[in-house]
Amino acid sequence: MKKQLLELQEYLAKKNLDIAYISNPTDIQYFTGFYSEPVERILALLVFPDKDPFLFAPQLEVESAKKAGWDQDVFGYLDHEKPFDLIAGHIKDVTANPLHWGIEKDDLSVDKFEAIREQFPNADFPENLSRYMENAKLIKTDDEIKELIAAGKEADYAFSVAFNAIKEGRTEQDVVAEIEYAMMKKGVMHMSFDTIVQAGANAANPHGAAEKNPLKKDELILFDLGTVHNGYISDASRTVAFGKPDAKSLDIYKVDLEAQYAAMDAAKPGITAAELDKVARDVITKAGYGEYFIHRLGHGMGQSEHEFPSIMEGNDMELKPGMCFSIEPGIYIPEVAGVRIEDCVYITDDGCEPFTHTSKELTYIN
Repeated sequence: MKKQLLELQEYLAKKNLDIAYISNPTDIQYFTGFYSEPVERILALLVFPDKDPFLFAPQLEVESAKKAGWDQDVFGYLDHEKPFDLIAGHIKDVTANPLHWGIEKDDLSVDKFEAIREQFPNADFPENLSRYMENAKLIKTDDEIKELIAAGKEADYAFSVAFNAIKEGRTEQDVVAEIEYAMMKKGVMHMSFDTIVQAGANAANPHGAAEKNPLKKDELILFDLGTVHNGYISDASRTVAFGKPDAKSLDIYKVDLEAQYAAMDAAKPGITAAELDKVARDVITKAGYGEYFIHRLGHGMGQSEHEFPSIMEGNDMELKPGMCFSIEPGIYIPEVAGVRIEDCVYITDDGCEPFTHTSKELTYIN
C-alpha cells in the first residue's frame, strides 16, 4: 500500500474516525495513481483506519483504475444502478456501522453528502479532510519535484512555439491552436488549464481568455500556459513585445519584472507567504501601479494548478523546503495593457528554484 494511504490510515486512527470518503479526483489520484473526472457519475475512495481501502468508480473506469496501478479492490457500477446503495453495501462488508466520518468538505457536493447521510443516518462528520489534504500535499517529495521539473521543460517548449506563432493578423485563438497542436505532436496530450494568449488591452483582464482578437504590431502579448506530465503540472506566464510598444507599456513591463525578480530572490525558508507577497507588491506600489496589482502573488501547485498555500497578505505560514508555488506579480491597466510574469518554484534549503527557464527579459518579436 502506498505510503500516503498508510499515513491517512494513521491519521484516521488518531482522530478516532471510522472512515474517510475521498471525493476530489486529484486527491484520489494522489492516493491511487488513477485520475478521472467523473462529471455527473460517482468516483470515491473509501479508506479505513485498520482495513484495506477500496475504490468505487463507474464500471467503464474499473479497468483503467487497475491499469493505473491500483492494487486494492475497485468496485464498479452501471449507470442505471443506485451508486450510494452499492457504496453502502461495500462499506458494511468492511465495517458494519461507521459512525465517525472524514469527508472533503471543500469538494463534496450537498446532494452527494445527503446521499451518504441517508445511507448512514446515525453518522456524524466531524473532520474536514480538505485541510488534511492541503498539508499532506504541502511538501513535495524529490520524486514529485522531478515530475514538476519535467512539466516545466514542456512549458518552456510551449513558449518557444508560442513566440514563433506570433504574426500580424493572426488571432489569439489561432496562436492557442498552434501551441496546443504542437504540444500534442510532442506527446503532451493535456494542458494543465486553458491556454491563455492576450494581446494589447485584452491582457488587462487577468482572468480573461483567448479571443478572436487579431494580433497587432506595437503591443504587448501575454501568454499563460502549462502542461500535465505524469499527473503533475506546469504553470508559467511570459509577456513579449510585438514590434515596439509605447513607453507606458514598456514601463509596466519593467516594473513587473523588477517585482518578479525581487520576489524570486526573497523566496527562501523562513520568510512568510505574506512577507513574500509584500516584497513584490512594494516594488509595484512604489512605482505608482499598486492599484493595478489586483491578485495574490502566488498559489500552491503540484497535481493541480491551484493548491495550498496562497502567497498573499494575511498568510503568516513560513515557507519550508519542498513547498511549490507560483510567483506571478501582474499589472493590469484597463484599456491600456496587462503584464504578468510567472514562474512556479520549489523552495530549497537556501532559496528557490524555478521549474521554467524561458527568458524573462523583454523579448521583441518583429
